[in-house]
Amino acid sequence: MVLKTFGWSFAVTALGLVAAVFYGGWTGFGVVAILSILEISLSFDNAVVNAGILKKMNAFWQKIFLTIGVLIAVFGMRLVFPVVIVAVSAQMGPIEAVDLALNNKDRYQELVTDAHPAIAAFGGMFLLMIFLDFIFEDRDIKWLGWLERPLAKLGKVDMLSVCIALVVLLITAMTFATHAHQHGGAHVDKAETVLLSGIAGLITYMIVGGLSGYFEDKLEEEEEREHEEEEAAARSGKPRSAVALAGKAAFFMFLYLEVLDASFSFDGVIGAFAITNDIVLMALGLGIGAMYVRSLTVYLVRQGTLDDYVYLEHGAHYAIGALAVILMVTIRYEIHEVITGLVGVALIGWSFWSSVRRNKALAAAEGKAAGSDDKTEVSSGV
Repeated sequence: MVLKTFGWSFAVTALGLVAAVFYGGWTGFGVVAILSILEISLSFDNAVVNAGILKKMNAFWQKIFLTIGVLIAVFGMRLVFPVVIVAVSAQMGPIEAVDLALNNKDRYQELVTDAHPAIAAFGGMFLLMIFLDFIFEDRDIKWLGWLERPLAKLGKVDMLSVCIALVVLLITAMTFATHAHQHGGAHVDKAETVLLSGIAGLITYMIVGGLSGYFEDKLEEEEEREHEEEEAAARSGKPRSAVALAGKAAFFMFLYLEVLDASFSFDGVIGAFAITNDIVLMALGLGIGAMYVRSLTVYLVRQGTLDDYVYLEHGAHYAIGALAVILMVTIRYEIHEVITGLVGVALIGWSFWSSVRRNKALAAAEGKAAGSDDKTEVSSGV
C-alpha cells in the first residue's frame, strides 16, 4: 500500500537528488534535500485539508489530481510561478525573467523579495477565509468546544467571515503604510499593492470556493437522482455512468484544490530563498516536497485516516489560520520558516493526540457497555 501510494514520490526523489548532484555537486544535493524537508514540513496541513476535499471526488478526478495536479504543483507553482512574479513586478518579458533567474541570481532574489507583500496578502487572505469559514460553521464534532461553540453561534451572522477578513486586510495595509512612512516612504505605494492583492485573494476564494460549493450541492442532488435512475436502469438492463454526473462538481473542486495548493506554496517558495537563490535547485527541492504532499493526501484518503482521527481536519484548519496570520505578519516582519513549519506540525500533532485519546475513551466506554450487557444476560439466565 505504501509503495503503491508513495512509489512516484520515491522515484522523483531519486531522480531529483541525482540531478542535483550533476548540477551543483554535493552542495546541490544537500540544498535540495533540505528544501524537500522544508516543503513537506510546511505543507503537511495542506495534505490533510486536501484529503478532506479529495475524498468527495470520484476515482477519475482523484487520478487527475495526481497527474495534471502534480504537473501544476511542481512545474507551475515551484518553477514557473517565481519567474512570473519577477516578470510582472519588474515589468519585463518572460524570457528576460528566465535569463535573470539563471544568470543574475542576486537581482532575481531581490525582485522576488520586493514582490513578497503582494504574494503574502493574496495567499494570506485566501487561507484566512478558509480558516474563518471552517470555525464559523456549526459542526457535530468539535475539537476545542469552549472556543468552537461560541464561534459557531457567531457564524450565523451573514458574511461575518468576509467582514473580519477585510478588517484584517485594512489593518495590515495601514500598518504597512505607517511602517513605510516611518522609513522614508520608500514603500508607501506597497500599501496599495497589499490592499489590492488581498482583495484579489478574497475574490478568488469567493469565486472558486462558491462555485465548488454550489456544484458540490448539485452533485449530492444528482447522486440521489442517479440512485433512483440506476434502480430503473437495472430493471430495464441499461447501465448508467456516474463520471459525467460528477464532472462539473469535481472540476470545480479540483480547481479549488489547485488554488488552495498555490496559496500553501507561497510560504515555501519565499522561504526557499533563505536557503538558495538558484531557481534550478529550488524547483528540484520544492518539487520533491510537493510530490510527497500529493502522495500523503491520497494515503490519508485511502486509509480513511480523517474518519478514524476526527480532529485532524480541525488541527489542519487551525494551522491554516496560523499560516494566514504569519503570511500577513511577514509583510512587515521577517519570520523564520522553521517557526512556520513547527506551528503547523504542533497543531496537527496536538489534534492527532486528541483524536487518539477520544478513540481510546470511546473504546473504553464501549467495553464497559459490553461488559454490563454480559452481566445482565448472565443474571437473567440465572
